[in-house]
Amino acid sequence: MRFCEESPPRQLLEAVRQFNTREWYECHETLEELWVGEGGEVRDFYQGVLQVAVALHHWRNGNFGGAVTLLEGGTDYLRRVPAVCQWVDVAAFIAAADRAREALIHLGREHMEALAPSLIPALMVVSLPDDHT
Repeated sequence: MRFCEESPPRQLLEAVRQFNTREWYECHETLEELWVGEGGEVRDFYQGVLQVAVALHHWRNGNFGGAVTLLEGGTDYLRRVPAVCQWVDVAAFIAAADRAREALIHLGREHMEALAPSLIPALMVVSLPDDHT
């Protein structure tokens, strides 16, 4: 079975929760534990989400360059994995991160705090297994 077709580990589900509650630094820490020592598709998936989380952490702290650069880097990693990976809608996440990056560039360093809340990416789970127990 390929990595992306597997059920997500508990740590990934925790990272999704952290990301979506805007605990981006904590999400980064959780994903780093999963990412270290991995290779291939799994490494790209974790590293991509991790970089987008760090990008948003930078945005919140006023680091324009870090936010823009890591939004691009994160999506570059995520483009290497399937559209859905471990229940996460990667394609939608990439599109949302791209929109946020484009909006930040348009706003510029001086107005980056005006990023619309609706443009903040979220990790969406797209399928859950049937639970008949």
